[in-house]
Amino acid sequence: QVQLVESGGGLVQAGGSLKLSCAASGSTFRTYAMGWFRQAPGKEREFVAAIRWSTGSTYYADSVKGRFTISRDNAKKTVYLQMNSLKPEDTAVYYCAAGPIGEWRPVSALRQYDYNHWGQGTQVTVSS
Repeated sequence: QVQLVESGGGLVQAGGSLKLSCAASGSTFRTYAMGWFRQAPGKEREFVAAIRWSTGSTYYADSVKGRFTISRDNAKKTVYLQMNSLKPEDTAVYYCAAGPIGEWRPVSALRQYDYNHWGQGTQVTVSS
């Protein structure tokens, strides 16, 4: 059974950095894409970044491009989200997700409903 456990959230001042981790277990994940999503109070959950586990190819939401970096460590079965130049509007609960992806499907084509495993979330608060 796939399990995803996020960690690394917290309170940071605007302009600061945080690194989120997502420890994955229960699968080899070689045919999976891993994604980070976030949900701010009163808003719908939105896509942040994704990575194809096998090749490391990545895709980002425009709002975080150039500031956030998604990566994975195969040996540790862990996916990371390095967040730099944080803004108050980045405040949200951040969720890690995993979903199967076909060999020829670009990671940018995945939608939320394609991710069928989700973590419990970790709170990120950016103060102004």
